[in-house]
Amino acid sequence: MSEPRWSIDDVPEKPGVYLFRDDAGAVLYVGKARKLKSRLRSYRRPGGDGRLLIRFLEDVAASVETIVTRTEQEALLLEDSLIKTHQPPHNIRLKDDKSFLMLRLDAEEFPRFKFVRAHSPRNDRKSGEAQGRVRLFGPFASARSIRRTLGDLHRIVPLRDCPDSVFRNRSRACIKHQIGLCAAPCVGLVSREDYAVLVERAAGVLAGDTAELERELEQRMRAAAAELEYERAASWRDRLAALRRTVERQGVRPGDRIARDVLGLARRGAEAVVHRVAFRDGRMSESRSHTFRSELPDEELWHDVLTALYGGGRRERPEEIVLAAEPSELEFLLDVFGGAVRLIVPSSGERKRMLDLASENARVALSGRAAQAAFEESALEAIGELADLDGPPEVIDCFDISNFQGSNVVASRVRFRSGIADKAGYRRFRVRGVEGQDDFAAMKEVVGRSLRRGLEEDDLPDLIVIDGGAAQLAKALEAREEAGAWDTPLIGLAKARIERKVRSSVKDAVEERVFLPGAQAPIELAKNSPARLMLERIRDEAHRFAITYHRKERGRLRSQIDSIPGVGDKKRKDLLRRFGSVAGLREASVEAIAAVPGIGPELAARIVEHMEKPHQ
Repeated sequence: MSEPRWSIDDVPEKPGVYLFRDDAGAVLYVGKARKLKSRLRSYRRPGGDGRLLIRFLEDVAASVETIVTRTEQEALLLEDSLIKTHQPPHNIRLKDDKSFLMLRLDAEEFPRFKFVRAHSPRNDRKSGEAQGRVRLFGPFASARSIRRTLGDLHRIVPLRDCPDSVFRNRSRACIKHQIGLCAAPCVGLVSREDYAVLVERAAGVLAGDTAELERELEQRMRAAAAELEYERAASWRDRLAALRRTVERQGVRPGDRIARDVLGLARRGAEAVVHRVAFRDGRMSESRSHTFRSELPDEELWHDVLTALYGGGRRERPEEIVLAAEPSELEFLLDVFGGAVRLIVPSSGERKRMLDLASENARVALSGRAAQAAFEESALEAIGELADLDGPPEVIDCFDISNFQGSNVVASRVRFRSGIADKAGYRRFRVRGVEGQDDFAAMKEVVGRSLRRGLEEDDLPDLIVIDGGAAQLAKALEAREEAGAWDTPLIGLAKARIERKVRSSVKDAVEERVFLPGAQAPIELAKNSPARLMLERIRDEAHRFAITYHRKERGRLRSQIDSIPGVGDKKRKDLLRRFGSVAGLREASVEAIAAVPGIGPELAARIVEHMEKPHQ
């Protein structure tokens, strides 16, 4: 199994979901994990975790994105939401809302919570006049969690839980009333109005609005303890604990369908990360971090962040933006947004749990950014020492050649600045002065062209990396001499298969080797060294960029063979298989071409005549 391209270095050991993406950014697979890093590390073992799709992900997945959640249950529900949003091709089981239990509250005279799998018009009709006035709470990850939640809720708010058949035929209160778990509406011990108040309080608890109730329960607990009524104090303590367990429901699935953006902030010195979690149509639709540098206080920083994210019509504004602190010049911002957006700073409830989720992801992103910056610094220092530079190279260019059997030769140059891809410095080259398949000459041409332009524009890099060994490096050095860019350092980077003794057997291993000008032998880089990882990243990006350009060019150009009368798809494939390329066919004789099955002397002569014409 080949080494995967995606990294787990910055992934935390926290619950959450992970998304494998391909080169184009499309989601291939969504998974959940109790510990994200451990789960992703298991995929890197030979054979993965035994699922066949892992072999595919090792080859195709270009990156992995993680979203941290507070609990495994949140990860389960977020996985379901993301699968519905992205519909990844390698998720075998696509769940729907029926996969999760919910609590349903009908608009009856004395309503009770019922377990349901999904909300449907058919179920609404069962409640007669309550049709269309049904409230749903959840979802919950398991039957056990929903029963535990309901049990805790009844300890706080004594609603009935008996079925209608029992409720209508009661003549005296049941034992649940005696132990304080039911208000006994069945025998008239609570009025319809008072029971409605209990219902609203229970709905508020499930919606996360618990601050007032928590204060009330805590006051009762303290009052009972002050009067030395410890048994009663313990009862209020247990009810308070039950309330807090009840509101630990899923923060990744809101109980409404409001278009809402939740912004979490994490800061370390001047480094700042804002993580935006977008909820649309009752589901998380996007989770993305934005990094920047700022020493402004939080209030002013939030003003700039909101202006940058939503000002000037950059993105669609949600109905509601949830954030951790009120921004400065709030009235001005609301005027800019036209009053269409509500800014909310929650202190409790469902919005606060959403904000906690966004803030935790911001902290994870900031931690990963710090680790990445430390890696880039150490990698560049090591590369500077390796290439015998005066210090770490700030700007590194890398060149790669791509061709198809000697035709359509193109090249790429990618530029990394401080270890990060600088797309403005990327260049593509169509090789003009080289006939046939000569990668060495092609490398000399494109390096020379790039260096001459760099001299003219005062835009030379601190280091050039050539994708290739000693021969490619020698040609690049010739180009440097001819261009006159003598102070620009060059190195070559090439893979080599080397036999390694592993325990009692000998196995092939792919190693990276650096070629230095004038050195007698290449330097083998340690497998997990920062310098090797950085150079591989730069070289792989140059290769990707070259391949992308070459495919685009091949799509534009038509082979000379395509326009030969009498040569269809099958004959074209047979000719290319026999002679290897268009260039090989051009050099072949009539007799050799006629010997290909299905061609014959007449068509062979026509092919030779056609191939001698100038290529358009």
